[in-house]
Amino acid sequence: MTITVLTPTGTLGYGFGAEALKRGMSFSPDVIAVDAGSTDPGPAYLGSGTPLCARQVVKRELEQLIEAATTAGIPLVVGSAGGSGRGEVVDWTCDIVREIATQRRQRLKLSWIYADVAPERVTYALDAGEIRDHEAGFMPTAEDIEASSAIVAQMGWEPIANAIDMDADVIIAGRACDDLAIAAYPIAKGADIGLATHMGKILECGAFSAEPFAMDVMLGFLGDDHFSLEPGSLQRRASLKSVAAHSLYEREDPFRQLGPGGAGDLRKCRFEPDGKRRVKVSGAAFVADDEYWVKLEGARPVGYRSMCMAGIRCPTMIERLDDLLEDARQRTVSHFAPDALGITFRVYGRDGVMGSLEPKAAEPAHELGLLMDVTAANQELAHGACHFLSGHLLHVAYPGQINTSGNLAFPYSPSDVDTGEVYEFSLYHLMKAVSCTELFPVEIETV
Repeated sequence: MTITVLTPTGTLGYGFGAEALKRGMSFSPDVIAVDAGSTDPGPAYLGSGTPLCARQVVKRELEQLIEAATTAGIPLVVGSAGGSGRGEVVDWTCDIVREIATQRRQRLKLSWIYADVAPERVTYALDAGEIRDHEAGFMPTAEDIEASSAIVAQMGWEPIANAIDMDADVIIAGRACDDLAIAAYPIAKGADIGLATHMGKILECGAFSAEPFAMDVMLGFLGDDHFSLEPGSLQRRASLKSVAAHSLYEREDPFRQLGPGGAGDLRKCRFEPDGKRRVKVSGAAFVADDEYWVKLEGARPVGYRSMCMAGIRCPTMIERLDDLLEDARQRTVSHFAPDALGITFRVYGRDGVMGSLEPKAAEPAHELGLLMDVTAANQELAHGACHFLSGHLLHVAYPGQINTSGNLAFPYSPSDVDTGEVYEFSLYHLMKAVSCTELFPVEIETV
């Protein structure tokens, strides 16, 4: 038995080739499965409930995928809908599907799966000693949980499999473990969990596991003891290097692939050529945990931000920049006291990307980009402090100065830009669940 999975792109809304999709569908896939979210963009999308991608783009791609899936008579699975998988963006995505069905005068069985977790459930787990640190570096408090504007848990394959068993045409899942959203259909149909999970891990980024890599169509062909991968576009190919390398993508341990309910064991994996454009992969196994733990993601508001971008080309200012920035920070904090401010400088062209880890920070530069980032309790205060800070640096006097003002070059007007509410992760932890489906109710309707 071979189960074929088509993944159109690495993130719904990031694009894919029409010809690649057409060719991919010629392989008669059993399911179209695509990831739509990530924590890579930080906590703001989760905290605010804002969709990651523009509605018009998501709708255009869903129209193509729904047409392809319904024409072939196969389900479409979307994991981590809307970017964060928060309930509001699950509903947002479902509304787009309903709109498409109405415009196409098409009847669809639409299923959606929420991944939101009530603060009370997390507090209960905290009190019971059923919360573990994951990558946060701290243990949460009851106050951290209560302050969260949203909390989601990463679902595994099981809730999505339940929706598949209900014969849903379109499944919109909240926050989901990326690889298991892709692997859910094969596992639901009896495929080996270890192989399916490994295949899902590689497929979830679309054609990033091909050469040349891109946000594009990738196919997985899962058999009893191996799977093969091939890109949809004839302009790409899967190679041993590209596929094996992507098995290591976003991984701390090259041999263990952690997820809800257990881990993939990749110690016996083999990668072999399968013709000119395919790679055959075998050897992955799945080791189940004795208890079911899920990853929690929570975000809380911590203030408001205003930012200013400027360029510096004056050699005398560049020479003294660190002292000038520290003096500007102290003056701004003092000027607005007792209100609290957070001020961050990023100096691009010197160490703006790597900060203290930059090995070439001491090398002289003829021009620098300065990003001034001010956070405060409200937007008015953040804006006022940012303008004071940039205005001070624009006119600051210092020893060795040749010009009397105009130290900064502003590429935009207004120079100080308000970016709105700021969020931070309040939860990035593991929580013990009663079962694999406890936190993930499956809903279904005909639209």
